Amino acid sequence: MGTHMDSPEPGSLPTPVTPAGRDGLAAVLDRPGRTVVALDFDGTLAPIVSDPEQARAHPEAVPALAALAPKIASVAVITGRPAEVAVHHGGFAGVSGLDRLVVLGHYGAERWDAVTGDVTAPPPHPGVAAVRAELPGLLDSVGAWRGTWVEEKGRAVAVHTRRADDPQAAFEALREPLTALAGRHGLVVEPGRMVLELRPPGVDKGVALREYVREVGAEVVVYAGDDLGDLPAFAAVEELRAEGVPGLLVCSGSSEVTELAKRADVVVDGPVGVVR
Repeated sequence: MGTHMDSPEPGSLPTPVTPAGRDGLAAVLDRPGRTVVALDFDGTLAPIVSDPEQARAHPEAVPALAALAPKIASVAVITGRPAEVAVHHGGFAGVSGLDRLVVLGHYGAERWDAVTGDVTAPPPHPGVAAVRAELPGLLDSVGAWRGTWVEEKGRAVAVHTRRADDPQAAFEALREPLTALAGRHGLVVEPGRMVLELRPPGVDKGVALREYVREVGAEVVVYAGDDLGDLPAFAAVEELRAEGVPGLLVCSGSSEVTELAKRADVVVDGPVGVVR
């Protein structure tokens, strides 16, 4: 499978390493107007940084998407972040060429449409507030890992260990108690790159992608991601392929997460590779 890093020059296309990927790319080139290109944000369009609030899209990402969007059915950014935060950090609003961009935030629970500039969303899950209230006591009881911190995401709460003295040890120590806490309040834990996110069940990037592909009536789908939270979207593309919808899976490669690379048709060298 796609385990190599590929950094094509701007304007060139890498060769997918799988037959399904080659079929998917051929379908994109044959039917661009019926193609949806969906992308994760952090680690895919934006480099991973120690403070998520400082994350910004690669400087060439928006120009690349603005050049691509008018040639295809739609571009969608699917992210665990709140939709408005992704729009701000991505610089997606008011960009010529991205007038039909859609940002599906909180794994699809929120939606921002460039055409209106509005965010639509259902009421938040009550378990998020309950978890938020209990988190400080839980983190203290586990051992007050220095550098571990909580990110407030509105419809979810994320515990980051990247700044801890031993990030991986903190991550492993917190996984079980956070999973138990989430379960008591009807939430699930989504592990990522040195982060454990507690969020409502029944929403993931795969569900969001499938629903959007169906809404748009797309005949071809491309998805690019970098982290464990992108695996459901990869699975959705694989399911669509089995149903006769060609697809291309792109991994924004890193040394931290290798699962996606093993299932990808194309592996590129992080956000710069995605942009190219």
